[in-house]
Amino acid sequence: MEKGNLIQGKYEVLEFLGQGGMSKVYLVLDLKLEKKWAAKEIVRPQNDREEHIYMQSAMTEVATMKRLDHPALPRIVDVVEERNGVYVIMDYIEGESLESMLKREGHLKIETVLKWAKELCEVLDYLHRQEPPIIYRDMKPGNIMVSRNGSIKLIDFGSVREYKGQSKEDTVCLGTRGYAA
Repeated sequence: MEKGNLIQGKYEVLEFLGQGGMSKVYLVLDLKLEKKWAAKEIVRPQNDREEHIYMQSAMTEVATMKRLDHPALPRIVDVVEERNGVYVIMDYIEGESLESMLKREGHLKIETVLKWAKELCEVLDYLHRQEPPIIYRDMKPGNIMVSRNGSIKLIDFGSVREYKGQSKEDTVCLGTRGYAA
């Protein structure tokens, strides 16, 4: 996807923001609302078997995020299916990741760290109180965005799972090495 391309004729790609293991993220402009959003492109794998599993996982992520409403979580506002993939249109968080902030500054004030730790605990508590509880399995500085107003947002729900009683799937090691619980 290049700058100037349109998604479903209504979202103009402004710039490439980043890439994860299973997706690419772009800054887009909603041409009707004149509002900026983040568009997460879920690229379809070439292998039919992988595509089914991959798309099922992506749609589970979307379904989970759509039902959530918390100030520290991005909202999904649209899901667009096109031939080459699926685009999840969500809140664009102006700011930077905690990872890049730590690389730039080295360390942070204890007051700031405690404020953000409290915000993270609140959002995790919110996720765990859902029915069924939601397990966030990739807590790392790169998945924590610090908005311009100084609050945090938890991003990248690609590895979340709903807790299922006796299911061993919920205890499979998943996430980023060194961060995954």
